Order: sequence, then C-alpha cells, then structure tokens
Amino acid sequence: MRRYKILYYPYQLYKFFAYIPLLVLSTTFCGIVATLLAILVGPRSGSFMGIVWSRFNCWVTPMLVRVRGRENMDRNQSYILAVNHQSQFDIFVMYGYFPQDFRWVMKAELRKIPFLGYSCYKIGHIFIDRKNTQAAVEQINAAKKRITPGTSVIFFPEGTRSYSGELGEFKKGAFKFAMDTGLPVLPVTIIGTRTVLPNNSMDLFPGKATMVIHKPIETKGYTDETIQELMDRTKASIQKGLDEYWKK
Repeated sequence: MRRYKILYYPYQLYKFFAYIPLLVLSTTFCGIVATLLAILVGPRSGSFMGIVWSRFNCWVTPMLVRVRGRENMDRNQSYILAVNHQSQFDIFVMYGYFPQDFRWVMKAELRKIPFLGYSCYKIGHIFIDRKNTQAAVEQINAAKKRITPGTSVIFFPEGTRSYSGELGEFKKGAFKFAMDTGLPVLPVTIIGTRTVLPNNSMDLFPGKATMVIHKPIETKGYTDETIQELMDRTKASIQKGLDEYWKK
C-alpha cells in the first residue's frame, strides 16, 4: 500500500525519538504563546500560532499539502465549513493551510486538555457538550454572536473519523447552524491524510495531502423540512473531490 517500504522501520525510530517529542514541545509552546496573544491582542492573533503549529508539524512529518479551489471562496465572507474527516492530520491541514480565519466546534471534553484546551478557549473555539442537549443549544447560540465577517466555523458533519476513507452519514448540526445564521455552507474535501496517519493508529508515515475547496452553497430558502437536500448537495460536492483526487 505504501511506497518506499524500505524506509518504514527507520522512520519508526524517527517517529518515536524525534517527531513525537517535537509534537509535544510545539503543542506546549504554541499553546502558551497563542493564549498570551489571544489575551493581550485578540483571538485572531492567537489563531496565527495555530498556523505555525500545524505547518511545523506537517514539515517535520513530512506531509506535503496542496490546496485547490481557493478561487471558490471570498475571504471576507463567513462560512460554515463542512469537511470530511479521515485522520487526526486533517486538523493540521485545515489549521495550517485553509486561507481564512475560522473557529473549531469541539467536544467539551477537549476543554480539559492542559495548555491546548485553555488556549483553544481563549482563542474563541466553540466547545459543545454533546451529552447535555440544553447546554449544547445555549453554547451554540452564544457562538453565533462571536462570528465576525471573515471568520468561519468548521464542522466535521460525519461526526467521527472514517475508517475506510469513504464518506459516512452526515449529521444535521452543521446544516442547522448554517440555516440559523444564514451563512452559506462551504464544502471542503481532504484527501491523503488517512495514508499519513490512519484512524485510531500510531502508524505514522510521510505522505501527501490535498485540500479541495468547493463552491459555496447558499442556505437561504432551506427549512427543517428540506434540510436533507442541503446535506445531500454538500455531501455530493465533498464526494466529487474524493472522486477526482483520491489516489492521485
């Protein structure tokens, strides 16, 4: 499946003795600096350290990232980003290379991670308690007020990482959020991260990833009764990216 198999075992030594320590150090350092910048300057300045953190970890893997479709988006327009999810490295791809400021929607449990959780809170990322519906609604309503022009919100509508690489069923949360805010949905396809770091695995290996930004989908006119049509259109766009770029 992977080329250059002769390099696999030497790379495992590099992974344990170089990459993982660098990941821990960069996460701690960038988290502290991002938190200070967010407090002293503002949330967007803190987000800059997320770009530094992601690109650094792509470089030391190494993972080459290509971006396609920048012309399909307006950097001054806010979107609800709907992104497929294949690997933890999707985070590096989006944070490091998506050409616009955005906020993550995260599980409330991640708020407890030392350095990273507090840093994400100060930067303005959105924590949702999935076990408490009422609390989740209140958190989402509060998040709507923090969306400024040129800042988007990212969702992984599958809700979890794909084991096979194929798209799973979409959940309604991202699309309900888009309809409530009146923001267009911007489908984004990520290809290749699954071969760099498979789901639920430590089997890291260098590779290439591609991000495809599709044309936005306006949400005006959609209702709770027609939300499935919006979901289907978004899924078809993301699937098109997989069909065109997967294994290329």
